[in-house]
Amino acid sequence: MNPKTIAKTRADPEKGARAGRKNFRAAILAAGACLGLLLAFLSPPAFAERIKDLASVQGVRSNQLIGYGLVAGLDNSGDQTTQTPFTTQSIINMLSNLGTNLPIEQARNLQLKNVAAVMVTATLPPYARQGQTIDVTVASIGNAKSLRGGALLMTPLKGADGEIYAMAQGNILIAGIGASSGGNKAQINHLSAGRITDGATVERAVPAPLGHGPYVYYETKQTDFGTAQRIVDVINRSIGPGVAEALDGRQIRVRAPEDPDARVRLLGRVENLEIQTPQSLAKVVVNPRTGSVVMNQNVTIENCAVAHGSLSVSIGNTPQVEQPAPFSGGQTTVVQQTNIQIKQEGSTLVSLEKGANLADIVKALNAMGANPQDLLAILQAMKAAGALRAELEII
Repeated sequence: MNPKTIAKTRADPEKGARAGRKNFRAAILAAGACLGLLLAFLSPPAFAERIKDLASVQGVRSNQLIGYGLVAGLDNSGDQTTQTPFTTQSIINMLSNLGTNLPIEQARNLQLKNVAAVMVTATLPPYARQGQTIDVTVASIGNAKSLRGGALLMTPLKGADGEIYAMAQGNILIAGIGASSGGNKAQINHLSAGRITDGATVERAVPAPLGHGPYVYYETKQTDFGTAQRIVDVINRSIGPGVAEALDGRQIRVRAPEDPDARVRLLGRVENLEIQTPQSLAKVVVNPRTGSVVMNQNVTIENCAVAHGSLSVSIGNTPQVEQPAPFSGGQTTVVQQTNIQIKQEGSTLVSLEKGANLADIVKALNAMGANPQDLLAILQAMKAAGALRAELEII
């Protein structure tokens, strides 16, 4: 303080005390702000997600449809009817339904290279009404070489109850292309399956009741008591106290009005509410068929040592010609000589340091020179040893 302020404080002790208390409160507020910022940096990050991304309304679901049909118009790339008798029988039945009856002898000798038997699948979305269109997927079940350029003939699509819910027909879109000649073949992508956009028309709607009585039930995609409680808190804070309650770690009951328009309005408001979720769980997903290994950024490892060796067995056949002795009357024969080689590459014990982020994990595994197929065995062993701090899922 300057001399004038000191003099004023001595002249007015009460005023000086008030100034001191004011300065003290300002210091406390500043310290609290600094502490809040520090806690914000130290606390785990939270993410805002909508309720519709974490939970779905019970009973509002899609349904799978399937059907058997024929694809016509192929360029000599259809089924070989001698090896796929069901294709021939399907054509005979279809022609009979259309008023064309073939003699039995002619029907048995049909050689159709432009037709293929296929399975047609589709997903019927919830609340789909009669007349709406959905996409369908067409896949060959015979020995057709390609479905490129083909057209799906009218095919009924049935549900699990055996009822027809849609009719499919249209030109198939194939993403691949191929050609073959003289024993040589070139192909890009897959030719035995394709898709028809808006290829099916809905003929029957599936009833989907929106709740039971005065309640609508939400089901979270994963069982998590913390997430269920946070959803309940957000709904009650935004809509009103007592509107939502958690029945368990997966199901949430929400009180909704009986009027359909008011109920839809409420659910539209609820599903767009955002909740603060903690950082996602550490998870490693492995696909052993393709060798794909995917980790999220929360995966960590503890200090461990890993040794992984590879054993390879090579079997080869070498043809050798044996000539008979002169004037023996024998015949020249070809004998297969089998060579078996077993190699085991030496493996060294690699020490993996504790990793705090995904980059450290990838760097440590790459240091071992492990390919994606080897990673499956390594990750399983690390999980069993308690060194992998993540959930391991094999798909």
